[in-house]
Amino acid sequence: MLKKISIILIPLMGFSLDFSSTNGYDIRTKYLKHPSAYIPSMCYTKTIDKNNKAHNPCFACHVKNTPPNFVLNDDILQTAYLFPQPASVNPFKNLFKDFSKRVAQISDKEILEYIDKSNYLDENGNIILAKKLANLPKEWDYDGDGKWSGYIPDCYFNFDKDGFDRDKKNKPTGWVAFAYMPFLGTFWPTNGSTDDVLIRLPKAFRTNTKDGEFNATIYKVNLAIVESLIKRADIPIPKVNEKKLGVDLDKDGKLSFATKIKYDWAPLKNRFMYYVGYAKKLQKEGKIHLAAGLYPEGTEFLHSVRYIRPLKNGEITLSNRMKELRYAKKLQWLNYATLKNKGLANYQEKDFSPDELEVFSGNIEIGIYNKLGWVYQGFIEDKNGNLRPQSYEESLNCIGCHSGVGVITDSTYAFPRKLNNYKYGWYHWSEKYLKNVPEFQYINKTYEYSNYLKLNNSGNEFRTNEEVIKKFFNSDGSIKQEAIEKLHKDVSYLLYPSYKRAIMLNKAYKALVETQTFIDGRVAHIKPLKNVYKEVPPEKKTGNKIYNPPPIMFK
Repeated sequence: MLKKISIILIPLMGFSLDFSSTNGYDIRTKYLKHPSAYIPSMCYTKTIDKNNKAHNPCFACHVKNTPPNFVLNDDILQTAYLFPQPASVNPFKNLFKDFSKRVAQISDKEILEYIDKSNYLDENGNIILAKKLANLPKEWDYDGDGKWSGYIPDCYFNFDKDGFDRDKKNKPTGWVAFAYMPFLGTFWPTNGSTDDVLIRLPKAFRTNTKDGEFNATIYKVNLAIVESLIKRADIPIPKVNEKKLGVDLDKDGKLSFATKIKYDWAPLKNRFMYYVGYAKKLQKEGKIHLAAGLYPEGTEFLHSVRYIRPLKNGEITLSNRMKELRYAKKLQWLNYATLKNKGLANYQEKDFSPDELEVFSGNIEIGIYNKLGWVYQGFIEDKNGNLRPQSYEESLNCIGCHSGVGVITDSTYAFPRKLNNYKYGWYHWSEKYLKNVPEFQYINKTYEYSNYLKLNNSGNEFRTNEEVIKKFFNSDGSIKQEAIEKLHKDVSYLLYPSYKRAIMLNKAYKALVETQTFIDGRVAHIKPLKNVYKEVPPEKKTGNKIYNPPPIMFK
């Protein structure tokens, strides 16, 4: 039996609403057209090809968990399509649509002009969404109170030399840009989008006292401490005076000058780590928490998904226009025991009721809760290219990946993959993108992206990226070793699409935006996809064996 999906009916209260920018779709509704929307479209990939050869893109997400992520037996999903029965029918009908007619109507000049115009900042540098949310349109007002109850964008994407975002008065907003290795498959720019991710820790991590001024050194050190805890690794930092901070950061037994955060957290062996500044005081009072693999409560992330801006020199950058703006905040601290109990309860529920769909609380204004202490919220393009709030169902599409897979670290993907090779990783892609960034290695010295290509025998889940296939594979399907050697030294050799491909992917997504049918899938493509199930056969196997990659070797 399925859980009941709540339907919220909002009275019109005598006024008419304008749904023209969403093609008649009422984004306030909690009615679900697809109750299984939290399962991403990539999971419907046909892993066995016409030659009976198996492809394994599944290991990117579905791997053996690392506590305190207590998603149990997730790696078994590499071997079988273990969907709840109601989810066996693929709800993402856009995958099978042909967008070629509309794509052919969009000129190169038109699409470049479109993606070069910002839909986030106006001509005076003001945040367009913030102004709209302050004067809330009725068609966005979920509870009819005239106020927006969720996140109001407050990042100006104006970064100083340290990666700190600054507002129009040059004051730090708390947002910090960081560089990271794009996640496997879908999030490679060659597969449709560019993106960036920013982090913000609560004010206590940025000051020395409760009402103190912003302190860049304190903030940098606390960010590095969080990075060390998330990666469970030593983290290099600019030289800092430990005496002024009152914490032995490098664990050498004395307060002097440190050039690294030493990861050494084992409470049962009486080994602890501490934040610095006012956060340290709150930590000792039990008001802020610290543990390996977990962010402190109040941590925020901002993730913009953008079009690909191709450059004539063969490189790419991020477009000014955003496809989406995604926001996450950790509202609640859950310790290891609580997280383990949640994992066991979820496993037990799936074991007893394998065909029962999950239900997540939330709505268009407050976002959606992932059951692990976080809330997620998103904004997406309307028909005219302006950012609007995502509906409950549109946001639900993000929740499955941020709550129920083995690869996540405290519900996140990007920060555990942060780079350290330039400016300690604290910079925005607008300063330096992925050109000449070497490939991640596992601790056994094999390479991450190369490994994905070999196990998947393709460059994306749907096996539609012919450009990557021709670049990295011979006609018999064997890997081109010379291409792999180039990839080891420079990930852009794989990640950057050609100018022509970037233009076509941009047009394809623009065509999708005009339909406002994101709940039916938001993958940029032109022709209908072939390597995808419309309905997954009962007890279908993937043909793959379980593969759990070794830990990444951070440098």
